[in-house]
Amino acid sequence: MILYFTGTGNSRFAAQELNRFCKDELVSMNREMRKRKLDPYNARYAYTSEKPFVIVCPTYCWNIPRVVEEFLLDSRFLVSRDMYFLLTCGSSTGQAGKRAAQICDTLLLNFRGQASVRMPENYISLFRAPEPDEAVAIIRSALPLIESVGMQIVANRYIKDSFSGRDVPAFVVNSFYKHFVHDRKFYVKDNCIGCSACAQLCPTVNIRMRGGKPEWQGHCTQCQSCIGVCPADAIEFGGRTRKKRRYYLFADGRQKFPPEKRKEPESKSESGHVRRL
Repeated sequence: MILYFTGTGNSRFAAQELNRFCKDELVSMNREMRKRKLDPYNARYAYTSEKPFVIVCPTYCWNIPRVVEEFLLDSRFLVSRDMYFLLTCGSSTGQAGKRAAQICDTLLLNFRGQASVRMPENYISLFRAPEPDEAVAIIRSALPLIESVGMQIVANRYIKDSFSGRDVPAFVVNSFYKHFVHDRKFYVKDNCIGCSACAQLCPTVNIRMRGGKPEWQGHCTQCQSCIGVCPADAIEFGGRTRKKRRYYLFADGRQKFPPEKRKEPESKSESGHVRRL
């Protein structure tokens, strides 16, 4: 079973590519998280698989996202006792693998290693997203690594990561969450079309629509899904995101284009496409 968490589509795409080799059940942690918030009594908390469990998620401040950690620790994993991790990142995953191993120990599972794969930068609250062609090149360069990881999982081999970086002190991670992981600076501009895509996608159910406009409720995980998916590019995070390209990778490998460029049929060019489906 492959369980993935994604903000702007990178980890979902990696999970889908991985499943081309693993041929297993694909589960969105985002959807499961929303169910646990909206209908906790009928939500799913136990997962059964005869094949190894595989967790695919991004790294936040070179670590496992706390929202993913909480999800895993609140879940039960049955039959298989093995768990792999595939971590996506913009530069490196630090020592997130160490935390992944600790999570497995807590869950009484066998940590079978982790792999790090570089994907396009999406954390535009701090950085800049690459242009469409550059993003395509980054993703395509990641495909051989994902294929290798899939083959190793199928063969039940231990994965030793060769792309992780140096260890990050706990105070750095704590500082990151204190100063950056919040929604206090999110606001919506007048060009918001009230489509509610941001509210429907938010994994923590942190966005409510009021008067046709989104409002943030104070428990944001900074996954960037709302600002990335907005079709009108109407969401900003203070002054940090102004005039920055929004990045969102759809399940079929298409990137979201700015509103002013959407009139041109995307099928005429490979620009912004990872693959044609």
